[in-house]
Amino acid sequence: MIYESPAKLNLALLVDAPRSDGYHPLQSLVQTIEWLDLLQVDEADEDALVVEGADLDPEDNLVTRSVEAMRSRGRVPPLDIRLEKRIPQGAGLGGGSSNAAATLTAAAAISKLPHTLAEEVGPSLGSDVTLFFKGGSLLVTGVGEELESVPPLSGFAVAVAVPVFEMSTPEVYRRWDELEGPIGEEIIPRLLPPALREGIPIRNDLTPAAFDLEPELADFVADLRALWGRPVMMTGSGSACFALFTDLDEAEGAADAIASRCRAVVGAGLRPRGVARSV
Repeated sequence: MIYESPAKLNLALLVDAPRSDGYHPLQSLVQTIEWLDLLQVDEADEDALVVEGADLDPEDNLVTRSVEAMRSRGRVPPLDIRLEKRIPQGAGLGGGSSNAAATLTAAAAISKLPHTLAEEVGPSLGSDVTLFFKGGSLLVTGVGEELESVPPLSGFAVAVAVPVFEMSTPEVYRRWDELEGPIGEEIIPRLLPPALREGIPIRNDLTPAAFDLEPELADFVADLRALWGRPVMMTGSGSACFALFTDLDEAEGAADAIASRCRAVVGAGLRPRGVARSV
């Protein structure tokens, strides 16, 4: 069985001061996009994991941990897993969490365990894992565990650019705390597609902290704004950045224009679902 494992974008990310447990309450408008890792999972005589396109610790990674987590809740046979990584790591695109959701879904299906069990296990592997079971357009609140589907966004595509360096989510949040909770720059509504002109403010509050931590990211965003001629935002805690375009052709053209400057870049449409078995 082959499963599609999509990336996500935080079209908006509003962060509040940390709670007593250190976690930051947030509000985020999240959208899955058609930038996919592919995960092939088959029953086998013994466990095996082959990864193409990324250097993962063979003993400690979210795919292996997902299988172990499912085995703690039910009988799962040995699995042969092949992961084709296209979504860069350390970029705020949720690729690892998406892979975990895909692995849990596949393990449940092969083992004839209820899909609800996979959804119950997901949060133990990371706060972003659960959103990839649903996908589409989501309002995420709490500390990432509360999900609400919103009317599907449409009328635009995205170009996503990933610089050569990675960002550490814990370090970005730590710097945000040190800077006493700065607010990101908001995109004014008239520069947004109609679907984003009402509701949650379109800004990313982690951006000032990420820029302070890695000045090259600020330069990267400035270059993209100049080349694309439109607002550019960071997704999650970085380092990936994106801009909104009228359609997929325009987004792909924008991506092609800056390919030589990036670790990875893509023009992508909006995806109305999360992880799913490939047809």
